[in-house]
Amino acid sequence: MLADELTALADLLEPRAYPHPVERVEGLSTHISQLFLAGDFAYKLKRPVSLGFVDFSTLERRRFYCEEELRLNRRLAPQLYLAVVPVVREGERVRFGAQGEGEGEVIDYAVRMRRFPQQALLSQKPLEGPLIDRLAERVADFHASLVPAPADTPYGEPAAVLAPMLDNFEPLRAAIATLEAPEEAAAARCLQRLERWTRKRFARLSPELEQRRRGGYIRECHGDMHRGNIVVLDGEPVIFDCIEFNPSLRWIDTMSEIAFLTMDLAESGAHGLARRLLNRYLEVSGDYAGLRLLRFYQVYRALVRAKVSAIQRLQAISEESDAASAKARQRMQHYLALARSCTGRHHPQLFITHGLSGSGKTWLGHRLREHLPIIQIRSDVERKRLFGIPEQHRPPAHQDVPLYGAEATERTYRRLLALARELIAAGFSVLVDATFLAHAQRAPFLALAEELQCPCRILSLQAPMPLLRERISARNGAGNDASDADIDVLSLQIAQREPLTEAEHRHAVFLNTAAPMQIESVLARITGHNRTSRRH
Repeated sequence: MLADELTALADLLEPRAYPHPVERVEGLSTHISQLFLAGDFAYKLKRPVSLGFVDFSTLERRRFYCEEELRLNRRLAPQLYLAVVPVVREGERVRFGAQGEGEGEVIDYAVRMRRFPQQALLSQKPLEGPLIDRLAERVADFHASLVPAPADTPYGEPAAVLAPMLDNFEPLRAAIATLEAPEEAAAARCLQRLERWTRKRFARLSPELEQRRRGGYIRECHGDMHRGNIVVLDGEPVIFDCIEFNPSLRWIDTMSEIAFLTMDLAESGAHGLARRLLNRYLEVSGDYAGLRLLRFYQVYRALVRAKVSAIQRLQAISEESDAASAKARQRMQHYLALARSCTGRHHPQLFITHGLSGSGKTWLGHRLREHLPIIQIRSDVERKRLFGIPEQHRPPAHQDVPLYGAEATERTYRRLLALARELIAAGFSVLVDATFLAHAQRAPFLALAEELQCPCRILSLQAPMPLLRERISARNGAGNDASDADIDVLSLQIAQREPLTEAEHRHAVFLNTAAPMQIESVLARITGHNRTSRRH
């Protein structure tokens, strides 16, 4: 660090350097940034470094990337990112100026941000389902607002996707070589398997990667979306700290962003909430096709974290810091194990629900997907998606017939069947959430399971009529669900429903939802039914 840079930083630690009242200033430093916490605000400077992946070496570059940081982060956190301000020298004094200020010699630029308490970070808070739902919806809406990468850019090209993945392995090999013999051999084998898996998976998915690029799924995303870059303000998740310094790290497949966030949640032990976030994101976005790439990107994201830990271990060894070296080793091995777990094979299963409106099909699906690795697809959501209707929008009465007529219902079940086929082929278990009151609606799904040789179960839910009416009235009154079924629809369902056939009974698990269901007992019944089915 240059002497004049040290002098400037020392001046900026003084309260008088700020255009607002400050009692105390705290400075924080990373390898590419300098942060000053001053009263209600924080000021972030780019350090004048050139490290290959980032170049802040000139004043104009630092100004440009400050403006990029403001532009990118105001998409998701406008309440936090306020302005780009100059750092000015007046005689012997260095201070922060105001936006657009022309007095003094401008020697640098900073992003001015509003501060928040560190305990508000998602990484510091207990994780709760409703908050995860809102986060999933926020990300899905954000992705939908982005424009696809221009066709003449390299972003999203298969070779450009693979290159950073392969860059992970050399630093990991170097760090693994520093381990003791038994650990070194095991870690080396794990890394070898991960590299082989990455290359084989890439070869298989290359056409899919190109299809995603041409389909417009490469967008200017956040790039570094994890719990440590999400703060909860007034009960709502606010995502901050986009990657501004390297466009190739943010012009990525939207599914890569979801892979990072779900991997990060799973790393914390919140596997159920990771599945909850994924399911809610898919319900809002409809991007079920992207699931083919999910595990591919999850492995990549876990290996990036492992590589960072590997670099930290090598640095700690060079500095003879045993404690830091041991901590980095532990984290590196932790992320290697996590990456390895993401490559595991899953044997898909197919579940379909069966029951009248209000019987608890969606309620059950929402809870099962936090306990089982399943993707829930809802007829209420997909029906409206086919007609371009927002999920919770209730169409006017004169539109009800086209939306809920026989042709629309047939189209909806065809859509559900196609999605189930696609997801099972991609290696995911599926729960299809629909009434399935007609034999003709159930039969194609049982045939699909037989064709794809995966177990199929019919979750048949029942409840007394007064309770069904009560639930439907309460749901319609709340107005926060995709279902439009009312009491008249329930009466029509009762008149037209067809009971399960004898053959269908062999696949059925009957559940009475009149009393509160314990999810553990439901899981036990499903598991027991699966064992019985295999014996037959």
